[in-house]
Amino acid sequence: MNMKTSIKRLGFFTRLLDETDAAERYRLATAQIVQAEKSGFDSAWIAQHHFHEAEGGLPAPFVFLAHAAAATSRIRLGTGIVTLPLELPVRVAEDAAVLDLMSNKRLEVGIGPGGNLTAFTAFGRDAKDRHTLMNGNLELMRTAWSGGTLPGGDRLYPNSPTLLQRIWQATFTVEGARRAGLAGDGLMLSRTQPRNPAQPNATLADIQNPMVDAYLEALPKGVEPRILASRTVYIADDPKDAMRFARIGLPRMVEKRILQGQAPTSSRIEDMVREFDVHMGTADEVIESLSQDTTLVRSTDLTMQVHSIDPPHPYILRSIELMAEKVAPAFGWRRDTATVRKVA
Repeated sequence: MNMKTSIKRLGFFTRLLDETDAAERYRLATAQIVQAEKSGFDSAWIAQHHFHEAEGGLPAPFVFLAHAAAATSRIRLGTGIVTLPLELPVRVAEDAAVLDLMSNKRLEVGIGPGGNLTAFTAFGRDAKDRHTLMNGNLELMRTAWSGGTLPGGDRLYPNSPTLLQRIWQATFTVEGARRAGLAGDGLMLSRTQPRNPAQPNATLADIQNPMVDAYLEALPKGVEPRILASRTVYIADDPKDAMRFARIGLPRMVEKRILQGQAPTSSRIEDMVREFDVHMGTADEVIESLSQDTTLVRSTDLTMQVHSIDPPHPYILRSIELMAEKVAPAFGWRRDTATVRKVA
């Protein structure tokens, strides 16, 4: 086992995919974040999804995080991500500043160009322009948080200028990682990525290590790296539970790929586990699996999410406990000595 991996900060990433109504989904996600705090996790992250119930159904991340902030006291709360091309950047800056102040500066702001391209039409945007829109909106957001003059002469109020040091950029590409590094932002790496047809057997580390290289090379001198690796991690007391839920969750991911026009993948559950970069099983099995992921050697933050397994809520709570009690400590993380970023 490769024990060079050393987790500085431990995170939990919600996915609101329970087969129930939206209000109950939000209640369960809140309970999971509360459990993550009780277990000593350093951060909790939520995704923004417009329109599509099967993708998570949480279009208003700052509203939800305000509720989560009221239910917690210590854990850092992050967006993973806000689809910035669809937003008014000054409004994002305002909402983030208010939430940050109300949560005692616990907010982390992950942003990205968005993956649900069909949503752009409803917002009067062209998905082809998403990268240009994101770059312009991000620049205006930085101006607002820095106290700069906005178009028309106004300045942001209220403000929380240290949010500038808590921006994370999500990307699937080396060039995107380089941009995040040049800006001095954090880098968010996905739990899985599509493989190049020319390299179908590439590991996730094969894809993401070049992104980490580009990020670190571009990072300004003296700026502390922030590299968050999100990973699908499901830990069970009984390994039969992990396989049982994988047989339910992973075929759904295959069906989604087919609907998106991608070629169908293997029907063998073992192949699906590999293709979707899943770490599952008992604590010892997950430790062994994660130790093979060389991307984690240079990651500062490991964020677990149970998607694409999608076990029932009580099993998610138990998986959170096992991650903090058994898995993360094997990689140097300690609940009482975790490195928590201080914010002035």
